[in-house]
Amino acid sequence: MPIISLKNVTHTYSAGTPLCVSAIKDINLDIESGELVGIIGHTGSGKSTLIQHLNGLLKPTQGNVIIDGEDIWANKKKIREVRFKVGLCFQYPEYQLFEETVYKDIAFGPKNMGVSDEHIDSSVRTAAEYVGLKPELLDKSPFDLSGGEKRRAAIAGVMAMNPKILILDEPTAGLDPEGRKEILNMIVDYKNKTGSTVLLVSHSMEDVASIATKILVMNKSQVAMYDTVDNVFSRADELEKMGLDVPQITKIFLGIAAEGFDVSTNVYTVDEGCRRLLSLLNGGDC
Repeated sequence: MPIISLKNVTHTYSAGTPLCVSAIKDINLDIESGELVGIIGHTGSGKSTLIQHLNGLLKPTQGNVIIDGEDIWANKKKIREVRFKVGLCFQYPEYQLFEETVYKDIAFGPKNMGVSDEHIDSSVRTAAEYVGLKPELLDKSPFDLSGGEKRRAAIAGVMAMNPKILILDEPTAGLDPEGRKEILNMIVDYKNKTGSTVLLVSHSMEDVASIATKILVMNKSQVAMYDTVDNVFSRADELEKMGLDVPQITKIFLGIAAEGFDVSTNVYTVDEGCRRLLSLLNGGDC
């Protein structure tokens, strides 16, 4: 059974007025437990509206949002429980830090779940470990941290609630290449250790290609594609028509193949591209 299932989900803003617009339309989607799904699409394609339906921040105008086998709007009194099960971390989450210490900020979510102090402490320290925050930083003010450390602390605050589904909206936005790589490795490590389902919204094709098991493409408020990385990026012409692109390294290999070299074109990360080129230069297969 899919952990996320959307049935004919539509959301219309300003319904019944001349300004009404459907941000997502007739979405049908099943996501299996344990997937790491990259969500891509041009600005205004419906990505943000879609993910806000998954933990009940938005209610569909029509259709059903089913999480872990239950329609989240079947009983409105249980919507708070859904938000603990589906953790959503918005873009630039570090701007939402507000407590006196990093520890208290990470503990905010678990504390609101009503669990014991012992459980809170365990969740905070485990989440800090997931994101690579050293124990000595927990007693510091979050405003004394570096930009990358603040980002990690904010993400840890969502992880500390032990959600079955973790949704990250542009988690690498504004970070330098090394910071981006660290955050992406952290996400993969978290998924592997917890078995959680992770959804990653990103404008970076390289980021998505490097860690996703599947890619969801949004276009004109609807699901345009939902498939493996290979199957999605092999449809480069269709992506370009949507205003999207394939990773730059893929373009390089497409160009090499066009020059007559016998190379595979399903290369989506720089590391993989370097490995393939070195193999080619050494007389191996590429």
